[in-house]
Amino acid sequence: MSLLFRRDLQFMVTVFAATAAITVDAGEPPLPDVRVTNIRRVFHNGEHNAFTDLIHFQSRFYLTFRSCPDGHPVHPTSSIIILESDDARTWHQVHRFRVPKRDTRDPHFLAFKDRLLVYTGTTYCGDSTPEDYGWNQNLGYTSWSTDGRSWSEPTMLEGTYGHYIWRAAVHDGTAYLCGRRKREFVETSRNFRPDVECAMLESDDGLIWRKRALFQTTLGNEIAFLFEPDGSVLGVARYTLDNSQLLRSKPPYTKWDRTDLHRFIGGPLLVKWGGRYLVGGRKTTGEQPKTTLYWLVEGKLQEFAELPSAGDNSYPGFVELGPTRALVSWYSSHETDESGNPMTAIYMADLEVAE
Repeated sequence: MSLLFRRDLQFMVTVFAATAAITVDAGEPPLPDVRVTNIRRVFHNGEHNAFTDLIHFQSRFYLTFRSCPDGHPVHPTSSIIILESDDARTWHQVHRFRVPKRDTRDPHFLAFKDRLLVYTGTTYCGDSTPEDYGWNQNLGYTSWSTDGRSWSEPTMLEGTYGHYIWRAAVHDGTAYLCGRRKREFVETSRNFRPDVECAMLESDDGLIWRKRALFQTTLGNEIAFLFEPDGSVLGVARYTLDNSQLLRSKPPYTKWDRTDLHRFIGGPLLVKWGGRYLVGGRKTTGEQPKTTLYWLVEGKLQEFAELPSAGDNSYPGFVELGPTRALVSWYSSHETDESGNPMTAIYMADLEVAE
């Protein structure tokens, strides 16, 4: 990335953050302005690189994503890449793995019981790219490490057959995982989504999983969930083409409150930063889809930053560095290579709360 291009990107995003100040109802404390700085492309290898996650583990930063020479759709040539960095500026690859005859994508980190695990959903392909595929052969896999340097071979996750797994979280010594599946594992088209539900899976070791509850019973999709200290859980769920949902539940997670967010969020992120709820993902309003960050306040989204992005983009990762500093990763296809061809690459930026 040229210095001029980087400065232009930084200027545009800083101007956006400065001019799109968030206002709230009178009497409420104002939400902070956030500067998006040091925007950089951190990885591109000529393949389709997408679906990021980010974590700080044992004093080092780790970034993961899917890379595939054949593009975005389901291909058995896809693999998961894991990068490591001491400063979140210079990155080097520490692991890359694939699962034979399966598409791997949507990797997510989980630090659990002294191990760093990378979970990936996989779809069965056979020896070549399938013309069509079913849900009931989906299966979760993980590769894990105790030091971030030496990684296990990909390991099948017991209890996830027929599930497409997504983000994971930990509460009170138990790991929880989002698993999408066909209701009663009915054999219908992969594009027929009303019969897709989302299960909350739980595990004592991160490897063997069992059903705990259902998040969504229809139109199940990607869900990012966040546990509070008392065990209550908050979730942001991708739903329809023009809507997402906010989900709430308390132990034992048998009852769920669902409210509409009235905005599409693709590849949702949900974290706490400085005591506030932050949501990220792809929005589809306007001329181009954009990776966007929001504050979640009293069940409503307040946009505070639009990251440089277009076309195929989103799936942000996040690491809090402190109450006023953070890192965000995402992927996008808004740039072209030296030959003028679109490329899908991995990006990162610093977030700073304005003083």
